[in-house]
Formats: sequence, C-alpha cells, structure tokens
Amino acid sequence: MNPWCLEHPLWLCPFRSFFGLAALSAVVLMALWGAFLLLGWPLPSVPGGPFVWHVHELLVGVGLAAVAGFILTSVPEFTDTPSFAARPVRALVLLWLLGRAGFWASGWWPRPGLVVAGLAHLALVLGLMALLAPRLWRDPERRHVSFLWVLGLIALVLAGLYGDALRGASAMRWLHLLLGVLMALIVVAMSRISMSIVNASIDARNALDGADRPPYLARPPRRNLALLAIALYSLAEFWQPGGRVSAWLALAAASALLGLLNDWHVGKPLFQRWPLMLYLVYGFMAIGYGVIGVALLTGGFSANAGVHLLTTGVFGLNIYVVVCIAGYTHTGLDKDDRPWVPWGAAALGVAAVLRALAYAGVASMALMGLAALFWCAAFALQCAHMLPVFLRPRADGREGCAGVLGMPG
Repeated sequence: MNPWCLEHPLWLCPFRSFFGLAALSAVVLMALWGAFLLLGWPLPSVPGGPFVWHVHELLVGVGLAAVAGFILTSVPEFTDTPSFAARPVRALVLLWLLGRAGFWASGWWPRPGLVVAGLAHLALVLGLMALLAPRLWRDPERRHVSFLWVLGLIALVLAGLYGDALRGASAMRWLHLLLGVLMALIVVAMSRISMSIVNASIDARNALDGADRPPYLARPPRRNLALLAIALYSLAEFWQPGGRVSAWLALAAASALLGLLNDWHVGKPLFQRWPLMLYLVYGFMAIGYGVIGVALLTGGFSANAGVHLLTTGVFGLNIYVVVCIAGYTHTGLDKDDRPWVPWGAAALGVAAVLRALAYAGVASMALMGLAALFWCAAFALQCAHMLPVFLRPRADGREGCAGVLGMPG
C-alpha cells in the first residue's frame, strides 16, 4: 500500500508520521553537520550561513516534528477524546515538508524560499492550535490549556525569526529564544508524562517488595517556578546576549530545576529505565543552565557548552525517550525489555558531554565529530527499531491510538 494513502498504517495515529520524520531527520541533519565540520562537505546555502542552518533544522525541523507528534497524540488522551483524523494530520506533514524545502532553497531563492518556509511553519503551528483548541477549552478544568500558550509562543518566535531573516538580520537570537520555549514545553510535557511513568514504577516496586510508597506528584509550584526562571533567562538573553543579568537568571533557572527534581526522589522506583531517563533530561537541563551561568559570569569558556547540554542532553534525549515510550505503547507493544533503548540514551548522554567539552576548549573538532557520531548512532538505532513499527498495523489489532498511556488527571 502507498504510504501516502490515508488507509496506510502510517496514519493510524499522528505520532507515527511525525515521530518517524523527527527520528529520520535527526540522523540525516546531524550526519550532514558532522560531514561539514570534519570533511568540509557543503551544506545548503541559507541566509545566516551554516550555523543558522544547523540550529534552524535542529529546532524547527526536528523540533516541530517531535512537538506535533507528541501533542496530537497526547491531547486526545489527556482530554478523553477520539484520535485526530488522518487527513488533517497528513496536511500538517505536508506543511512540515514544504517548510524544509523552502528553507533549504532560500540560499539560491532567498526571499521566496524564506516566505515559503515561514508561511509553512506558521501554518503548521497555527493548524496544530486550531485542532487542539476546541478539545482543550471544552475540558471543564482546562488542565492542559498551557499547550496552547506554548504553541502560541512558538508561532510568535517563528514570525520574528522569518521577519528578521527577510530583512537581512541575523535569525540566531530568535533561534536561541525558540530553544527557551522548547525547554519550557519539555517541562510542561514532562509533568504529564512523569505522572504515568514514575507512578507505574512505584506500583511495580511496591508489588515486588510489599512496601507502601506514596504516589509521585508533579507539584505545580515547583514547575511554575522553573518555567518562570527559564522564561526570564530567555528574554534577558534575547535582549542583551551574554550580559550579567542573563548569567544570574541562568543560575536561577538551574536552581529552580534542581528544586523541581526533588519531586522525583522516590527511592528505588527512580532507578528503573524509564523514570531514570526522564530524570536525566531534567538533570541535563539544570546542569546546562548552570554551565551557561558560570560561563557568562567568569568568561572562562564559551556559554555554548551549556547551550549544547540543552540541545543534546535535553532536547535530543527527551525526543528519543518520548518516541520510544509512545512508539511502543500506542502501537500495542510492550515498551519494556528493549535492550537497545538504554544504549541509545547513553549515546545521547555521551554526545551531550562531548559537545560541552568541545566548547570548553578540549580538542574541540575531534569531540564535535565524536558527538555527532554518538547522536547519529542513537537515532539510527531508534529508526532501525521504530520505523518498522510505525509502518505496520497495531500489534494488538486495535484501531488508532486506543489503549494508550492512561495518564492520570
């Protein structure tokens, strides 16, 4: 069957197409970046040069695919509503592909390419909001409406990014701001995912040793403090990059995230694969902002060391883990006892550390190449195991996204 056909299993659930694109593009884009750094291979010529291409494709390309896959799959579960139909999801996938084509063509077709990329990406985000808004607002308690606010912020940042690019200004400050918005989205999303994953680990451990551990709660005050600190740092860095205000706010964000991690200290259940990998996402986020703060205050090394802990250790690892959890659970398969999963997560952790060390001035080019290799290995491993799952019917014979995570309210 043609994969573009709406009856193909690829369209049974929105995460299948978007998570497949996220994992594939994570491999291809980083492989191209590594080849550029180490071998001098050319990259698509875009306004702002190769570094803008790299950051844009990582955050806008991989990022939007991952965000769309997660939100379109999780919101029906959170709001107890049916899965989204295949036709609008396929239209959103087409917009994502059009955005890639427009941006990659913007070097030799500058203004039209940027206009196509900007309109396609904005239409994708606004289309997501249009699909989600009725369900989120119909929820009497509106518990998950924060997803709409974050998507609105992403749309505003993308509008500023392409507006500056069309005027010939650097888009990098907008891309750094987008990274902050994505960090905030990860905090919001993790509070939902962790309620299922950590409590499942607690229940399993209680059944094993007969203990009566209290349930895990993702407490809003700590989460809101972390979100506020991330927002303040991101805005300060946007308006005055590298300033001392940014430095102190980065340290405040690190402290707030370490405080947020206190909710996760549930004893032995934390040391199971899924809770531990999600815990490491928050750990890398706290360390990343801490490294940025120290770098900006002391000037002893580049703040990009911390930035790459966020992009690789947080952004990359979070996408990897969520794709694994959703990819198996939403296709009727057991997500446990998959020995390849921890190896890929470990590879991303190593890649994050190597990237940070490279910007601290330690054998930088060699470490950048190794980091790209470890990143590609992790997502290539995921593609090899997950893409066949996305392209075939559910293993349990059920339809769409039925029988998914069962998140507590």
